[in-house]
Amino acid sequence: MLLYHLFLLTTGLLFSVCESSQQHQETYDIVIYGGTSAGLSAAIQSQRLGKSVLVIEPGSRIGGLTTGGLGQTDIGNKQVIGGIAREFYQNINKHYQDPDHWVWQQRSEYQDGGQTRTDPNEDAMWTFEPSAALGVFESFIATHHLEVITNKKLDREKGIKKEGDRITSITMLSGEEYQGKVFIDATYEGDLMAAAGVSYTVGRESNDTYKETLNGVHTRITDTTMTGYPSHNQLNHNFAGDVDPYMVPGDPSSGLLPFIDPHGPGDFGDGDHRVQSYCFRMCLTDHPENRIAFEKPDGYNEQHYELLLRNYEAGEMGFPWINSKMPNRKTDTNNRTGFSTDFIGQNYNYPEASYEEREKIIEAHRAYQKGLMWTLAYHPRMPEHIRDEVSRWGTCKDEFAREDGWQEQLYVREARRMKGAYVMTQYHCEGLTVAEDAIGMGAYGMDSHHVQRYVNEDGWVMNEGNVEAKVQAPYPISYRSIVPKREECQNLLVPVCLSASHIAFGSIRMEPVFMVLGQSAAAAASLAIDRGIPVQDVDYTQLKLLLLEGKQVLEN
Repeated sequence: MLLYHLFLLTTGLLFSVCESSQQHQETYDIVIYGGTSAGLSAAIQSQRLGKSVLVIEPGSRIGGLTTGGLGQTDIGNKQVIGGIAREFYQNINKHYQDPDHWVWQQRSEYQDGGQTRTDPNEDAMWTFEPSAALGVFESFIATHHLEVITNKKLDREKGIKKEGDRITSITMLSGEEYQGKVFIDATYEGDLMAAAGVSYTVGRESNDTYKETLNGVHTRITDTTMTGYPSHNQLNHNFAGDVDPYMVPGDPSSGLLPFIDPHGPGDFGDGDHRVQSYCFRMCLTDHPENRIAFEKPDGYNEQHYELLLRNYEAGEMGFPWINSKMPNRKTDTNNRTGFSTDFIGQNYNYPEASYEEREKIIEAHRAYQKGLMWTLAYHPRMPEHIRDEVSRWGTCKDEFAREDGWQEQLYVREARRMKGAYVMTQYHCEGLTVAEDAIGMGAYGMDSHHVQRYVNEDGWVMNEGNVEAKVQAPYPISYRSIVPKREECQNLLVPVCLSASHIAFGSIRMEPVFMVLGQSAAAAASLAIDRGIPVQDVDYTQLKLLLLEGKQVLEN
């Protein structure tokens, strides 16, 4: 099996991955499936509380999106990020205090901005290269002597052993079996949760389900929440003008262009199976010595980008990206405008798909995005100012293992969500309902990317699903929202695919919050082990004290 072996030498941190025999502790106190930022935070907290812990990462790289390109930290309010999460960002700051870590530009040349601006005298830094995040997590692993196994996927069909309502062991596709007292599912997909028989949902609830106003299908331009904030602007991240959806413009009999849903959009407020779009959070550079130019991918199909070209011909002038600056002349590049890096509507099957099917979906997203970047940079129908700017950029030679500079980690914004005994909803985010058993704070706006592309009543193409609704203030996230129903599993915690409506999850689903919830899950697991009780019976008063000792922030 693959184990992380890290050694702290006088010259710094040496990191290597090597083969090891199949020796492992017969029973761990805590077994964490998913080496995401949440999973690693949970492991650190477990070790600090004296528990034996194992992290199993199904992929080849630890850290999830935090090391996979999402360096423009979505926070909402930095003051509510405490504990191990804040330590991570403090260590990012320390990393960039070292002049040796400024290779492609001088430290004085870099300026972060927006909500992630590092203010004078601030001890944390909120923008970073993927490699810097990886280095910080590796240092945590070495310091805490954590056992982390990579490239081990759960056998989702028959890999869960339970005695009554408790998991006793989990088995990988490669045959290794790991026993534990408490398990934590820290994956973006919720695979352990689902395989253990825990209830979950995929897609959007209707507004009626939890009496919300921001859930379900969004086909109206205006709508307001109970607090008076605009729920969304349907024109945001949409087409600039009247864009024809048909292969032959004006001829419905010619068929729809690719990636337009012929079954959309549904009725306003109704629930559906659709999942908000995924993309790769690209780490780009304009430094000639570190840049890999965008290339036309094999199998490039111009029809896949015809809507993009027509959108510019209809009047779009803006750049279809948010190109946020990271250190060393790099970026965190995200979706913007009506046709961009989000591969809208092409991820519906991902949450439930087999590993093989997921790999095909991931590769389809990568091929789409490669073709998009080539089109923006070099296609003659693109406006000259777009081509001139985009062609200056490319992927980085020094960030990811792939020769083309692309990362492995797809931005899985949302997959399964647990259906627990307590559900976080829009009204928690708005402060109208307050959870009394806080294990962390949410602070980002209720945010959903588009989920479908359809033809509107006037015969033009439209995107649907975008929501960008404010929260008035940071709000508590309930301990019960990471705990399954008692009758389904008594020794499992789910800090990522937690129990929340689609719209509430859109606020909670931020990497710093996942780190906070991972740490809190481990603290609860430790208490459950010490007292020999189900996770549902953990005393919140005791848990709160433990979280505060760990410097978590539990109130605004």
